[in-house]
Amino acid sequence: MLLALRLTFESFAFAWQALRSNLLRTVLSLLGVTVGIFAIIAVFMVVDSLEANVRQSMSFMGDKVVYVGKWPWVFEPNQPWWKYFNRPVPTAREFRQLERMLTPGGNKGVAIFVSKSGNTFKAGTNSVTDCALQGVSFDYRNVSNVPVEQGRYFTLQEIDGARPVAIIGATIAENLFPGIEPVGQQFKTHGRYFTVIGVLKKEGKNLLGAPSNDANCLIPYNTFAGIFALSSTGMSGPSPQLGVKGTDADPGLLNLEAEMQGAMRTIRGLKPREEDNFALNRPEMIASLITKLFSVIGLAGGVIGSFAMLVGGFGIANIMFVSVRERTNVIGIQKSLGAKNYFILFQFLFEAVFLCLLGGAAGIFLVWLITFIPLGDLTLFLSPGNITLGLLVSVGIGVVAGIVPAVLAANLDPVIAIRAK
Repeated sequence: MLLALRLTFESFAFAWQALRSNLLRTVLSLLGVTVGIFAIIAVFMVVDSLEANVRQSMSFMGDKVVYVGKWPWVFEPNQPWWKYFNRPVPTAREFRQLERMLTPGGNKGVAIFVSKSGNTFKAGTNSVTDCALQGVSFDYRNVSNVPVEQGRYFTLQEIDGARPVAIIGATIAENLFPGIEPVGQQFKTHGRYFTVIGVLKKEGKNLLGAPSNDANCLIPYNTFAGIFALSSTGMSGPSPQLGVKGTDADPGLLNLEAEMQGAMRTIRGLKPREEDNFALNRPEMIASLITKLFSVIGLAGGVIGSFAMLVGGFGIANIMFVSVRERTNVIGIQKSLGAKNYFILFQFLFEAVFLCLLGGAAGIFLVWLITFIPLGDLTLFLSPGNITLGLLVSVGIGVVAGIVPAVLAANLDPVIAIRAK
């Protein structure tokens, strides 16, 4: 143990002395490693940041949720998409039947919801446009993310009785009721007055421009159905969807999905050989596509960055060959005094790794500086995994670039080496 520490310390001292004595040459050689690590880690950082922001933008879909709708969210190659036109959309009757048929305890909630965009809300002289109006059932808060910051959620009596009450987003509250408490106030839309019982937590913009709770207004589903004519085909007017929240005991949701498929086929009276006339969708379907897409982008970026790393590796190998030639006489003296081959090998190999680590650390530092650049809705972050990857790649390049010069130095004949000039 002590011998290993002594060898490491002496090798570090030799590496530092070589770096200081040939500073310009060393810096120029390290630029290749710095640029290579910067290119690779910067690409991986951007890919990871994009993926994280995209997934965050999809958080409104909920976690461990299976949705019942007319259309599948993901189309497979050569899939006859035109056959979905004649499918019916879910209805309130099917929602109640599905709620009764699913195994108690096998889910955390069954909800029906429907949405219409482009609404205008008015309160006195204030108004806000281009807002979403969403009709939801009581268990919608268990299926989707409904972060009520002020006030409360709907009661079961308000949902069943189609009461004119609403939970509004932060942007709606700021525009309709500036400077006053929104809860208890009234606003008008589509000729009807609604009383605000809750305000949702402010979320801000997201990367995909996906629906945000900031400009969303929740009302009871039956109240929504009393205002709008719901479409039975999904081709004109708002059409409902069903959502079922799974439990932690069924992490893959395979049991829940199978149970929902059997229940929906029974509800719609489908014969055994008939195809499903509904689609079961999960957010993981889109998430898996996003993962595949960013994996391809990351791979392409890694290949591009590897060319820069190749140049940096050749630069380090060149400086190590020069270092061996310049210190041949010193190597001969060390070996004549009893230095073993592995000591000389470790000394030069450590020097190559040390130089690559300096270049890699410089590249990672430059990547870290990029995270401070404002890019609108995109938030860049440098993960510990990418930092570790950059350092490990640097060590790998140092070993590959320094192994041949180190072996040559270790195998020098001490007599010939001492006489070298």
